[in-house]
Amino acid sequence: MARQSESISGNGRISVQSITLATAIVLLGGCTFARAQGQIILVNTAPANGTGTGAGIDRRYAQIEPTKLELPATPLDARGHQDLLRTLTAEQGFAMRPFPRGKKGIFLAANGKLSPVGEKYVAAVTEQGLSVKPGDRVVLSNLHIDKDRLIFDINGGPDRKHDFLRHIEVGMGGGPNMTSPVVQDPGQEPVGARLTLTFAKFVPDLTPAQVKSLLAPLISFEMKTPVQAYTDTLPPRIKEAILNHHVLVGMSTDMVLFALGQPENKSREIEGQMPFEEWIYGHAPQEVQFVRINGNRVIRVEIAKVGQPLEVFTKNEVEGLMTTDGKPVVAALQQTHTVELGDTHRDPDRQAPAAPPTLRKEGEKLPTDDENAKQDAQNRTGTMKPVVFPKDTTKDPARTVPAHPAPPPPDDDASPAAAKPDGSKPGAAKPDASKPATPDASKPDDSKPDESKPDAPPAAKPAAPQNFTTPLIPSQN
Repeated sequence: MARQSESISGNGRISVQSITLATAIVLLGGCTFARAQGQIILVNTAPANGTGTGAGIDRRYAQIEPTKLELPATPLDARGHQDLLRTLTAEQGFAMRPFPRGKKGIFLAANGKLSPVGEKYVAAVTEQGLSVKPGDRVVLSNLHIDKDRLIFDINGGPDRKHDFLRHIEVGMGGGPNMTSPVVQDPGQEPVGARLTLTFAKFVPDLTPAQVKSLLAPLISFEMKTPVQAYTDTLPPRIKEAILNHHVLVGMSTDMVLFALGQPENKSREIEGQMPFEEWIYGHAPQEVQFVRINGNRVIRVEIAKVGQPLEVFTKNEVEGLMTTDGKPVVAALQQTHTVELGDTHRDPDRQAPAAPPTLRKEGEKLPTDDENAKQDAQNRTGTMKPVVFPKDTTKDPARTVPAHPAPPPPDDDASPAAAKPDGSKPGAAKPDASKPATPDASKPDDSKPDESKPDAPPAAKPAAPQNFTTPLIPSQN
């Protein structure tokens, strides 16, 4: 990150000349380092190595350096057994690594490696919880000697005391309140840890001093002050800075407290959308340090001296030192890609268009993705035509008529050319005038009245057609 310069006037008032704000997000136990400055974010795509040798794993969870102690060839006898129990039980030391809770614990092979390490070590601490932090004082509360291993319970161990007896009640009488449990249950969960020291075939005839030497990578049994015990778990450069009372960007709050102690003043503020705490050390005219903390990490250090420009440090100097390889943070950003914030503009000559949004899952295929299905769909697709309703074949006028009815044929009788002066139709037979008309005997004679039938009322005469040319109202004249 950047290093800015500010100035402080002689009367103790600070005036800022130029400040470039930057925000850094560092995930110590993982595989991502992101940095936002302006509108650009750099994201590290290098995966962390689960064996504890990757750059993204904290050195406190990495593999240890195996010890080189010559082990006796004879197995442990009864006298050595009693000597180990009498000397190591209730022995105190300082933790060099974080210890997770749980009955499984961690395993250390004699003159060998530690298990688990790397991401599995971090997962065990995350899932089970942290029992002991590096630099804390620990007590070997119990020692169990097995055939090929030594099992140490630290700070009470992960097991409940009297796990069986606390479920038994003894008393007299048949009342519900006449019995009492044999062992009272405090109701607190155990917070201890477990450490197992394993051997190849059997536990050799070791002295207590030799066992302490084998446990040295995890527990230090030397006489130390709390500051010395904590700094011994850190890299040399960070240890030197804490012992010299210097604060570096990237330190945790524990490191700041060991370096400078409790702050004289604290203030909580928000810059943009980032909350932070400002720890203030010193008074004018002496040197004044402003330590800005976000979460559990130092993100900015300001040192104000009378008559000198304000020194501002924002570059993370601890992240690279706390990883297993010790490389700087900038060198770890080799496999990165740039993410532009806001609206992106694509060059149509050099960049392909963005894929349209979809509801498919990654790798999901649909039946239409098949080439044969696509070909069938293309064959079924043609030019759209107007909709034609089927014709009515029932000859029922109540049903639907054809969509496009045919026009009726022309009527030849209605044409004026077909009309004759005599009113007869063309082609009709004319009566023969030479022959008299003889009545048909089969038909009754209409001229004679029929006595067998009653008299029918006379037929009404049709009304004369009204002449609309003459007025309906008679004239007054």
